[in-house]
Amino acid sequence: MAYIPLAGLSLRDIEYVVAVDDLRNFSRAAERCGVSQAGLSEQVRKLESLLDVPLFERTRRHVVPTADGARLIAHCREILIAARTLLEVARARTGPLEGVLRIGVIATLGPYYVPCLLPLLRRHYPQLTLQLTEGLTHPMLGRLRDNELDLVIAALPVAGDTTRSAPLFDEPFVAAFPLGHPLTSEAALTERDLAGPDLLLLEDGHCLRDQALSLCGMANQECHRLATSLEMLWHMVGAGEGYSLFPLLALRHRDALAELIVTRPVPEARRHIGLIWRASDPRGAAFSEFAAFLRDHPPEGVITAGDETTVPEMETARA
Repeated sequence: MAYIPLAGLSLRDIEYVVAVDDLRNFSRAAERCGVSQAGLSEQVRKLESLLDVPLFERTRRHVVPTADGARLIAHCREILIAARTLLEVARARTGPLEGVLRIGVIATLGPYYVPCLLPLLRRHYPQLTLQLTEGLTHPMLGRLRDNELDLVIAALPVAGDTTRSAPLFDEPFVAAFPLGHPLTSEAALTERDLAGPDLLLLEDGHCLRDQALSLCGMANQECHRLATSLEMLWHMVGAGEGYSLFPLLALRHRDALAELIVTRPVPEARRHIGLIWRASDPRGAAFSEFAAFLRDHPPEGVITAGDETTVPEMETARA
C-alpha cells in the first residue's frame, strides 16, 4: 500500500464527527465538546474535505450520516478507542490509579452512595481526579465499552464477555407503605406479599424496576403506576397511591413525608452492587484492588460482600 501522509488528520476532528453522529445535532455536539458550533462545523467540513467524502446530510430538520459517512464514522469510533487505549497503557506505566478516573454510578445508587464515597477517595486516593456520571445501567455500560467511562458501579450481574466485575456489597430492600396500609400489620413480610396491583415502580429502563418485579414474582404488565425517580416514588407512596420497594441507602435522611409513610424490612430481598470495567483494560488488576478497598469500606447498613470473586456473567435486567 502506498504511503499516505496523515498531515491534517486530527483526533479532535474525529471526536467532533463522532459527537455529531451520537447527538445528530451540531449545537449539542459543540456543547459536549466544549467548542462553538461554528468552530465545530468548520472542523467537520475540513475533515470532509480531507477525506473527499460528505459525512453528513444536513437539513434544517435533521442531521444524518450519508451512506459513505456511516461507514467512515464506524472507523472513526475505532480510532478514538485505540487512541484512548494508548493513553491508558501509558498511564498504567506511571500509576494505574493516577490522573483522571471516569466513574459511572446508577441513578438509584449515586445520590446515596457517592456522598459516602467521595471523602473516602479524597483521603486514600488524593492523586485521583474524579469525573462522575449518573445514569441508567444499559447506556453507561455502552459508554464503558466505548471507552468513555473507566468504571461503572451498578447492580450485578451484567451480560457479555467484554466486561469484568467484582462485588462491593449487598444492599437490602425496604418496603414503604402509606400510613394505615394493611400490609404494615404483617408480622413477617415476604416478597410475595408485595405482589399486587398497588405496587408502584420506576419507569421502564431502571434496573430497580425489573428487580422489584422479579422479587415479587410479577409480570411487567401487572403494574400501571410508574415514577421517573426514587424521589417521585417516595412522594407517590406518601400520597397514598400504593407501596413500593426502596434500596436501603435511599432511605437515609429521608424526613420528608415520614409521618405519612411506614417502612418495613423484607428479609433476604437485596441487590448485589459491584464494580465493572472493560476486560481489555490494562488496569484490570488495579481495579480489582480498588474494588477490594471499596469492599473493605462499605456504607453503613449494607451487607458486606464475601471474598472477591468475579460474579458469573449472565443476562441482566435493563439499566
